[in-house]
This record gives sequence, C-alpha cells and structure tokens, in this order.
Amino acid sequence: MNNLILNSSTVGVVISILGYEIGLFLKSKYKNALLNPLLISIAFVMIFILIFHIDYDSYNESAKYLSYLLTPATVCLAIPLYQQLELLKQNFLAVFAGIIAGVLTSLGSVFILSMIFQLSHEEYVTLLPKSITTAIGMGISEELGGIVNITVAVIIITGVLGNVMAESICKLFKIKTAIAKGVAIGSSAHAVGTAKAMEMGEIEGAMSSLAIVVSGLCTTIGASVFANLR
Repeated sequence: MNNLILNSSTVGVVISILGYEIGLFLKSKYKNALLNPLLISIAFVMIFILIFHIDYDSYNESAKYLSYLLTPATVCLAIPLYQQLELLKQNFLAVFAGIIAGVLTSLGSVFILSMIFQLSHEEYVTLLPKSITTAIGMGISEELGGIVNITVAVIIITGVLGNVMAESICKLFKIKTAIAKGVAIGSSAHAVGTAKAMEMGEIEGAMSSLAIVVSGLCTTIGASVFANLR
C-alpha cells in the first residue's frame, strides 16, 4: 500500500476527500456539531494510515495538491464580502475594532499561557498563529522559527473547536448581532469557523470572511512583536 501511495499522485487526495465526504454524510444524518466533517476526515486519514502502515511523508506527497488549493480557496471568501460591501462601509470602525480585539486576544492568550506552562521560545512562536488561516499561519511560524507541522495541527484544532462551539458561545454571551458574530468567529477560528458563520447567515459569513483576511495581516505584524516579548 505504501508503494501504491508513492507511485500515485492522486491516492492521497482521494483518501482525504473520501474522509471529508463521510464526515458530511454523518453530520447531515445525525445533525450533531461534534461530527464536524474536517474532524471526521482527519480521524479517517489517521486510521487509514495506521491500518495500512503508510508513513506520513508518502501520504503527504500524494495529497499535496490539496494544499495548493488553500490560497485560492481563501481568496474566494472575498465574494460574500463584496456582496455585503455597503453594510461594511456603514460599520467599518466597529468591525475593524472587533478584529483588532480578536487578534490581540489570540496573541495575548498564547503569551500568557506560554508563561504559565513555561514553553520554550520555539514552542511559543509555534502557537502564535493559531487563529489565522493555514496559508498565512505556516509562513509566520516558519519565519519566526516555529515548528510548522505543529502550527498546522494547532490551527486546524482551533478552527474545528470554533466551528463546533461558535453557536453555543454566541448564545452563552448573548451575542445577537450578525456582524458581531461574524467578526468574532472569523478572527478566532479562521476559514473552518467561517464555514459555520456562512451556515448562520450571509452577513455572518461575509464579516467572518473579512475577519480572516484582516486578522491574518494584523497577526503577521503582531506575531513579530509578541515573538520578541519572550
């Protein structure tokens, strides 16, 4: 099986998509937030790799084409934002302030927790980009001297948790405004959270899409500043 993976440029892609489709089916059938398609697909790929004794590098080489789609997929999120451009103009300051607050909260929480758990500088900078999209977070982690593979894992976990808990958190803190929901989700749970925001409504999805881009840019600057604090 390992040779099949090595000699094929699509088997890894097929396995990944199959896992995601299983996740979509389970979520639509049981309507449970914990059955997140991304989480299910990750578990499926891990089980597949373990059962057939496939090393990660072989699988990654065969599935690398999915990674190439990350950047264009992120850019496509501009479409719902364009559709809500007038609403953005009317609430520009509030939206921008919300995104900045989200970025500072993300970076600040990593800084405080790294102090509490006495993380090394390498581990600390690895976690700094946890709340932004993978395409940007990988570059930041590499630039700051972090462990890129762990950064990717942390970003995915953050997104999945945000996707699963978004509605519950909004209800718990009585966040009812669509713009506020979108900004909060996008600035804390990037593209995976934005998928949930789009399910909640067009405005939530548009604001979350904006938050991904702006928080990514702000984190690029902010992470460099925070990295020098330890």
